[in-house]
Amino acid sequence: MKPPDDAPTRHPPGLYVLFFAEMWERFSFYGMRALLTLYLTKQMGYSDEAAYAVFGAYGALVYAFPVVGGLLADRLLGYRLAIVLGGLLMAVGHFVLTFPSELTFFAALALICLGNGFFKPSISSLVGALYEPGDERRDGGFTIFYMGINLGAFLAPILCGTLGETFGWHYGFGLAGVGMLCGLAWFLLGRRKLEGHGLPPDTERLTRSVALGVGRLHLVLLGVLATVPVVALGLKHNHYVGWVLYGVGAVVLTALLRMAFSSDRVQRDQLLLVIVLIAFDVAFWSFFEQAGSSLTLFTERNVDRVVLGYELKTSQFNAVNSLFIVALAPLFAGLWRRLQHVGRNPSIPMKFSLGIVQVGLGFACLVVGARLAGPDGRSAVVWLILTYLVHTTGELCISPVGLSAMTKLAPERAVGTVMGAWFLSFSFAEHLGAGIARLTAGAGGAGTGAALSPAQSLGVYAHVFTQITWAGVGIGLLLAVLTPLLKRLTHGVE
Repeated sequence: MKPPDDAPTRHPPGLYVLFFAEMWERFSFYGMRALLTLYLTKQMGYSDEAAYAVFGAYGALVYAFPVVGGLLADRLLGYRLAIVLGGLLMAVGHFVLTFPSELTFFAALALICLGNGFFKPSISSLVGALYEPGDERRDGGFTIFYMGINLGAFLAPILCGTLGETFGWHYGFGLAGVGMLCGLAWFLLGRRKLEGHGLPPDTERLTRSVALGVGRLHLVLLGVLATVPVVALGLKHNHYVGWVLYGVGAVVLTALLRMAFSSDRVQRDQLLLVIVLIAFDVAFWSFFEQAGSSLTLFTERNVDRVVLGYELKTSQFNAVNSLFIVALAPLFAGLWRRLQHVGRNPSIPMKFSLGIVQVGLGFACLVVGARLAGPDGRSAVVWLILTYLVHTTGELCISPVGLSAMTKLAPERAVGTVMGAWFLSFSFAEHLGAGIARLTAGAGGAGTGAALSPAQSLGVYAHVFTQITWAGVGIGLLLAVLTPLLKRLTHGVE
């Protein structure tokens, strides 16, 4: 079916404002993330298991706070103000990381967690607000937006990672802060192109005094300041994070179910599908996010990183996935639209199934590389690159599609809340992913009192990666079997 002659083909100008704002924000986020595990193990002296615990707790909280941030953006702040507040908190957090002490380290991570809570669901919801319901450009718009995310994520490890590993960790963290300020400046300069979207739902209510001249906006800011030390303590004593996360998850699940069963049949089915998609999203990202933890240390210890006579920094490999995203995202955007026109576009659940199978197959590439490694215990770099390629094609079947699906399936009054629940899936994934990464802790000599040789650590990684392969393929095939049933819950939303 061809689009009508008067159907718009160009994307709204506001998309490109959000594209570059998100690009710089992701530059800051992934610039710090590329260094985090290495910094914990090589600079702060943490064991593999302790580093994975901090990394997992940070990842869990950084994606848990969008639930609160999305709710506040929906009900009070509006998306624009939430984006600015979140960006400022993250910029301060990255600059605080430049002060080398354990106290400032955890305070900085807390600021970044809170900032991401405001920024992430708001900017994604604002992308959705640029398109009318039923606009077929929406999926393509989210894929373009996703390319911006990964352009920033590609540049970050190369610049921040190289600077941090070569000249000092804190230089890399500082550059990440500069990136965040660039994103904020771009957003503020281009806000007129957002065509009135994202403003506070009730400006007078936001600024009106509640008591003693203190308005609701002031209460939000005071709440943020009071929460920073609590989050910092939670990150340091991270064994409590899991319990908090399960509590938050139970509350969010209850809220979504109540919203579903108080809605009409169509909205109820669509919200139930949202819950199912979020559950499978957790599975995908718990495997995929090994890139920042176990896969980083595997690359450091068991990959021959010499390319054309030059030994690449471990952190630089965090850019490979994003490079493939930038190269392939336009192709996938065009592919989905072309398939839609000829009536062959896979359903949302089927795209998720394809993505989960591919993340499993990506780890199969690492297993093959481990089997072909030489006596030095180092795998050829081509197998690591191939893993990132397969993971990228899987990611393009899930992440931009999922972002778009949340804005299409959610009730208009609660897009930010549902988007916050979507990002909570990443929180659970980071928590579970840290548990998976800890299965490889023996590769760092945990329990032996001495570091393992590369040949010995390779066997530990290969065993765990084999288990991930089978789990990913199995979960993906299960979702494929369920797809005909789940497709009915979309009620034509694709």
